[in-house]
Amino acid sequence: MKKYILSFFALAVLSVSCNDFEDINNNPFSVDINKAEPEYFLNNSILGAQQDPNIAERVFVLYWKTAARQHLSTGIAGGSYDDSWTSEYWKYISEWLNNANAAIQVANEKKALGQGKPYYDNIIQVSRIWRAYLMSEFSDNFGPQPIQAFQGTNPTFNSEKEVYYFILDELKDAVDKMDVNQGPPSNSNAYDMVYGFNWSKWVKYANSMRMRIAMRISEIDPAKAKTEFEAAANSNMFISSSAENFAVAEKPGWDALTGVMSREWNSQILSGTLNNMYIGLGGINSTSQLPASQHAAVKANDYLGIKYDQQFTTMTNDPSAGYWLDGLPNKIDPRAYKTFYIPGDLTSPIYSLYPTYTNQATTNFGKLTFADNSQITVNAVNTWNAYTIGNWGVKGQRNGLRNVVGCMPALGKQYRESTNSRIFFASWESYFLIAEAALKGWATPMSDEAAYNKGIQDSFTYNNVSQFFGQYIASTDYNRDGTSVSYNHTTEPGASHVMQYKDPATNNLVSVNINYPVNTIYKNGAFKNDKLTKIITQKYIANTPWLPLESWSDHRRLGLPFFENPAIETPLVNLPNLSSGNYMTNSIKNFPQRLKYPSTFRNTDQTGYDKAVQLLGGEDAVLTPLWWAKH
Repeated sequence: MKKYILSFFALAVLSVSCNDFEDINNNPFSVDINKAEPEYFLNNSILGAQQDPNIAERVFVLYWKTAARQHLSTGIAGGSYDDSWTSEYWKYISEWLNNANAAIQVANEKKALGQGKPYYDNIIQVSRIWRAYLMSEFSDNFGPQPIQAFQGTNPTFNSEKEVYYFILDELKDAVDKMDVNQGPPSNSNAYDMVYGFNWSKWVKYANSMRMRIAMRISEIDPAKAKTEFEAAANSNMFISSSAENFAVAEKPGWDALTGVMSREWNSQILSGTLNNMYIGLGGINSTSQLPASQHAAVKANDYLGIKYDQQFTTMTNDPSAGYWLDGLPNKIDPRAYKTFYIPGDLTSPIYSLYPTYTNQATTNFGKLTFADNSQITVNAVNTWNAYTIGNWGVKGQRNGLRNVVGCMPALGKQYRESTNSRIFFASWESYFLIAEAALKGWATPMSDEAAYNKGIQDSFTYNNVSQFFGQYIASTDYNRDGTSVSYNHTTEPGASHVMQYKDPATNNLVSVNINYPVNTIYKNGAFKNDKLTKIITQKYIANTPWLPLESWSDHRRLGLPFFENPAIETPLVNLPNLSSGNYMTNSIKNFPQRLKYPSTFRNTDQTGYDKAVQLLGGEDAVLTPLWWAKH
């Protein structure tokens, strides 16, 4: 490339040397403009963004999944940050953007030389659509970025508003210029790993992305969001079925197509956040979902478990904190058992033996130590427990279950072994976006209730639990957060509900009032079961585990769904707002808002860095809200 700006953002212009081209396009990509093809650059960009194991572990798992509360990990959810991880990501995403930019410029240059081919114009539009996604990924993580980095000039950073407006304009214009009747490339080496050069599907992806980005800015810029969303949704050309999902097949190995959740040492254990959504939601009995051999483990509907207050934190607003469920929940969302395996259920088709180099996954017991140093061994086979993140202090030291993979539900092997397809956009997201838009009163092609139910239906189909759909969408049962499924059932659950727990000293059952959590960062905690909470709860569950960045973005934008505060038996230094006096109250200061810019950027371009932070409107910190999240 002609030169690099901001240490990594490359200007994709064509006055390049052979070595520069070889850096971006290894064989069979030619350094000769007469032989180079734009689709090679596009393919290289899409391929890279699948995230090889090096970057996937750091970004997809340790940043996005952790911030989105999809698994048990404190990390960035506790306010921490690793500059080396972010520097790597900055380098990677800049390379992906560079290749997308190069695809556009190679096509235009070859046209100018009289070497254009009929499909080049569509390759340009597809590259613009893909680049729009990459730019959204960048700004959803960092904030301000330069939108003219690919124009061959020395660019400066742009505000987030300018970036998202540019993305929306690009998506609209690319769709308008796409010729869906154009044949695919005649080049036998051309490859589109997403849609196989089905131009209509690329148009649908662009419109769905336009809906996503419009909704992203809806809290801060509702007029612009409404206009953009309505135009995209009412085109009737959006991702509306699983056959149109933006998904890329994974494969085993160690390259960009290796699964993003394939690292064996990342335990991917069920989070307390997700578990509180799952339990009770939809009113489907576990006995209807599990084989007869596990029915005896299913507990009563009002049973919490055994109270172990010496080994389980209670310094959090997690409604399940302090209890160990010595069995399986009476009712649970049917996607739970399809996504996470039951401890000790070694015959399950989704049971993962990761990490295979230890016996952790098949160790289904652990010890609990009491204050007097006595111990008991707890059998975790056919139990279902998820833990609050944070610092458990002495209680964590006494808990020999929390760090044993086989004692907790963990992500099924279908997501771990690089044999699946990574989803970037699914039909259910289109429908949940339409449901939210219709709820706002925007003009949409279907009602909010119809779109909500359709989103659930598509998620159920993906998870092979369609037999429960009718019963599920009619359910008025509350989950642990006080939310039900039935769209028109908006009765609030009340402040608390009566449950029973077992006293470990006496084995007696004791009644207790369990409070439903108060989500003080959503409408001041006034609602637990309104329609928007239902929509975002269902969207969150459907997006698990493929779309953690979207789930994190929804929480930053709306404060939904409910995220419990991290436990603070010992203070979390990276979350200074959270204390022993306010841990029952949510605040956006308790949740990560973005990634800091890497030191490589600051050290190589202080002027650019200063401009980016100025546009951010706050300190370059994990807890500084992005423009669209300042609700």
